[in-house]
Amino acid sequence: MATKVYIVYYSMYGHVEKLAEEIQKGATSVEGVEAKLWQVPETLSEEILGKMSAPPKSDVPVITPNDLAEADGFVFGFPTRFGMMSAQFKAFLDATGGLWRTQQLAGKPAGIFYSTGSQGGGQETTALTAITQLVHHGMIFVPIGYTFGAGMFEMEQVKGGSPYGAGTYAGDGSRMPSELELAQAFHQGKYVAGITKKLKAAA
Repeated sequence: MATKVYIVYYSMYGHVEKLAEEIQKGATSVEGVEAKLWQVPETLSEEILGKMSAPPKSDVPVITPNDLAEADGFVFGFPTRFGMMSAQFKAFLDATGGLWRTQQLAGKPAGIFYSTGSQGGGQETTALTAITQLVHHGMIFVPIGYTFGAGMFEMEQVKGGSPYGAGTYAGDGSRMPSELELAQAFHQGKYVAGITKKLKAAA
């Protein structure tokens, strides 16, 4: 049976979604792994989104908390709001109490990726504070560490991400993930999928 990896994300302007797509490619490059994209429900009204100039959502299916139980591993992605995950993703996790009571996510691996507006916008704090969500479910946090190699030490160009996971800088919103950031996202997908596959085989 295939190992199922769910890439679950929230993206308002498309930056996180771009990373998610590369993570999916990386995960599916691992033999025997099925990787599926999901987005969490939007909590803002169409009127508010319009005022924020947010583009229409893609056709990626919207996940429900119970869908999480079907996966063997996860990569969760979200933009940053004041150094922490966006309210939309937090609202989704707040609705997973039923899974917590039955411990259906305990022991499952999960990685984290993110987008911030600036260098000081929470590239590390967003991931660090998100770990609390995994801890309460008994999930296994899978950081990428420095497994991305030389790309982790790039100093000549702007590059998001950290040992916690892949990341990008959105700037004023016009900047999209660079080739290097997308490559790191691909690496994260492949890395987390490989670990998920090993854990499932050993179970």
